[in-house]
Amino acid sequence: MDLGIAGRTALVLGASGGLGGAIAVRLAQEGANVAVAGRSAEALDVAGRHIKQAGTTALPLIWDLGDPDGMEPSVAEVERTLGPVDILVNNTGGPPPTPVAGQDGATWRDSFEKMVLAVIALTDRVVPGMRERGWGRILTSTSSGALSPIPNLGLSNTLRASLHAWSKTLADEVGRDGVTSNVIVPGRIATDRTRFLDERRAEREHRSVDEVARASAATMALGRYGTPDEYADAAAFLCSDRASYITGTVLRVDGGLIRSVV
Repeated sequence: MDLGIAGRTALVLGASGGLGGAIAVRLAQEGANVAVAGRSAEALDVAGRHIKQAGTTALPLIWDLGDPDGMEPSVAEVERTLGPVDILVNNTGGPPPTPVAGQDGATWRDSFEKMVLAVIALTDRVVPGMRERGWGRILTSTSSGALSPIPNLGLSNTLRASLHAWSKTLADEVGRDGVTSNVIVPGRIATDRTRFLDERRAEREHRSVDEVARASAATMALGRYGTPDEYADAAAFLCSDRASYITGTVLRVDGGLIRSVV
């Protein structure tokens, strides 16, 4: 299936990680030119090489979303090098595992600024151009904890859920201008972040990491963790021309992990 995004400009946040990097490469394989943003120069170089192998242009950006002053220069570089942003993939790192109770205000504010306000500010920066051109895709990657809260991930559960409400509201505001806004939710995808969370759980429960992973996989309909490529395939479709009638929705790529019907 031709996804209809050849020649489009994509900006993928968190592309130095497993999910963001896989999405960036998948978009490039569909012909998009991709700016990859993250904090690890080495990981961005790897993603950039894969993008170039797909035959499109890569633009690595060392960019810490926690620094609001970095947004405008980074977006301006994308526009100058690749053109206006047609596809924005909001993908941020998660906060450290913590209970939801007893966290001080500074911790909440810091996480909110990095995980929520930074995403909203960047989207507000590129959406006017999308509306003017009559085409755009906003895709925000969150966490299964926003739908079914995960123990000891209080900050993440709360802040990711706020992005769901924001994305849905945005979809109503920009849809008639040809711009879609959707959320994609990973279940247990085999990334460094998932391994880190399994390690922390293993420490709390005095079990091995393999035991924790097996127990987690046993709760899923497919009985296994997903791969970054499987997640990227779904993300690329939502970013495509073929998904023009999908907006304001939340797509679970979770192997049947989340037990709720809605």
